[in-house]
Amino acid sequence: MAILGAHMSIAGGYYKAVDAAAKAGCQCVQLFTKNNNQWRAKPIVEDDVRRFAAAMAEQQIGHPISHASYLINLASPAQELWTKSIDAMIVELLRAEQLGVPYVVVHPGAYTTSSEAEGIARVAAALDEVHGQAPGCKSQLLLETTAGQGSCLGCTFEQLAGMIDASADPDRLGVCLDTCHVFAAGYAIGDPKSYRATMTRFGKLIGHDKLKALHLNDSLKPLGSRVDRHAHIGRGELGLEPFRLLLNDRRFKKTPMYLETPKGEEDGEDLDVINLRTLRGLVA
Repeated sequence: MAILGAHMSIAGGYYKAVDAAAKAGCQCVQLFTKNNNQWRAKPIVEDDVRRFAAAMAEQQIGHPISHASYLINLASPAQELWTKSIDAMIVELLRAEQLGVPYVVVHPGAYTTSSEAEGIARVAAALDEVHGQAPGCKSQLLLETTAGQGSCLGCTFEQLAGMIDASADPDRLGVCLDTCHVFAAGYAIGDPKSYRATMTRFGKLIGHDKLKALHLNDSLKPLGSRVDRHAHIGRGELGLEPFRLLLNDRRFKKTPMYLETPKGEEDGEDLDVINLRTLRGLVA
């Protein structure tokens, strides 16, 4: 059976995200460990750690992961932003470790005024800096597949493989695959043949063992649009078939999958609950 969960808010305390996940019927949870649109972060105190761990145990939620700040740009050619991003990434990893969260998902960044090749090299160098300054950290970085808007890197498996291969410590890196993003980036996954081809390509270039988490999102925009707009499961351009194929792929039976679909209610019912029910209905 697939391990399904969602991204939840930490408003009111980290444990609140766990409680919300349990209420929605999740088995795993994704959260931010700080405000995702700010550089600064309030320190995590011992009580935060204790209550989070207690909620995880009590609610029987597993596989917590965190998502790094959207401000981080490890590909930036601007020295000040690049250095600031490295410092912020170290903080993200250490905060995750404090909470006992094994993985931190990050968008690799945008090369802006440089080139794709320079951007990839810049990301690899940044990853080495992060690893060098947090040598004993148990939490690991997961590079996320992106839609490829503008000069954003991570929209091709070749780009991600390039970052991992060029880093000095590839064993400390993994990948998070987002269904909306890969589709928007131009990877067809809507029928068995194209799904197989895309996943075979991923395995060949990156390795299925590197896939540590999945984001399950439908896409408001069509295949190859390179626009990142999440939609509810089965209500976007992807439809239900890609999710059916993914949920029944034996290779990913133990890989946690997280919804990042829009929050809200429909006819008085939580949309996360609706999306999770839709997904579970696709499991053979």
